[in-house]
This record gives sequence, C-alpha cells and structure tokens, in this order.
Amino acid sequence: MTDIENLAADVQAFTSNAFLVTGDRTVLVDTGANFEVVSRVDARSDGLDAVVLTHTHPDHVGNVDAVREAFGVETWGYDPGQPSVDRELGGTVRLGDDDFSVVHTPGHKNDHVCLYAPSTRVCFAGDLVFANGAFGRTDLEEGDRETLIRSIDRLRETVDPDLAALHTGHGPSVTTDAYATVERAGEAARMG
Repeated sequence: MTDIENLAADVQAFTSNAFLVTGDRTVLVDTGANFEVVSRVDARSDGLDAVVLTHTHPDHVGNVDAVREAFGVETWGYDPGQPSVDRELGGTVRLGDDDFSVVHTPGHKNDHVCLYAPSTRVCFAGDLVFANGAFGRTDLEEGDRETLIRSIDRLRETVDPDLAALHTGHGPSVTTDAYATVERAGEAARMG
C-alpha cells in the first residue's frame, strides 16, 4: 500500500514540502531545499527509485544534487532542459503503488505539473493551489495569472469531485473538501 509522508513538515527553513511516496516504487516528490533530506529518506526507506519534480523553482530542487549523489537516482520533470531534470515526464508516472497522470499546469512556472492518481483520488499540486483556496504566485519570472487560472481550471476538470487528498508544495495537505479547495483557488485567482 502506498504511504505518503512530508519529510519537510517540521523544517524551519525556506523550503518546499518534500513528499516521500513508498510502495512498489519509492519516489521523492520534490526535494525541498535548505534542510538535510537525505537522512530523513534513509530513516524511512531502503533507498529511492526516483525523484519527481512538480517544477524547478529553487525551493523545490535545492536538495536535488545531494539526493542524486546519495541514492544514485534520476530526476524526472517536465522540462529536461533544466539542470535539475534528468528525464522528461510522460503521460503517467508511477509513485508508490499507483499510476499518476502528469497534468501540465503552467502559470506559476512554465514547467509546472500536477500529478493525479484516479485510482486513489490523490493529487500532488505543487505550487498551483494550496489549503484554504490559496493559489501560486504569478509575480515571479514565468508567472502569468491568466495562464495560472487556466491551469487551475484544467486541474479541476481532471480530478474527481471526491478528491481524497491534495498534497501541496507548501503548507498542510488537504484531506477534507479537497475538490472545493481547488474550486476556491480558481475563484480567488479570478478576483485579482
């Protein structure tokens, strides 16, 4: 059975969440930055099979080199032209015991993706949407509000209305009213 744990949950530094997904294929979704993630992975698993990146902002990829070196793994992301990406994500990717659809969701950054498993109704949202209907910044390079709104709409149309869990790039995961959280983020982004 797939287990998902945020290895950055108690970190007091500028970092993204870093989710260790264990099961058939042990994967780290985003590596975070500015904390010792390798020992946290070591304490919870016998190694890694891969790293999957929601996007390549520094707070999500800061620990990539340390993880690559420690576990001898490749990193998968949307844009193989980025230094932190070894392999291009295709239509689906296996995390733990489940196949996740790769949904391209630019607006926060051009290479941003969300990962959604229809079988378990679990989504890794990166920095597209957050708890309480918040949404990703668009004031950074490659950010664009209209593109972000279209990406939130694409995610809302992709996920099941009974979305079980929304694992976000920052802050707490959403396990109650997760679909409504995506809807609220779209409404908030439209308000300007």
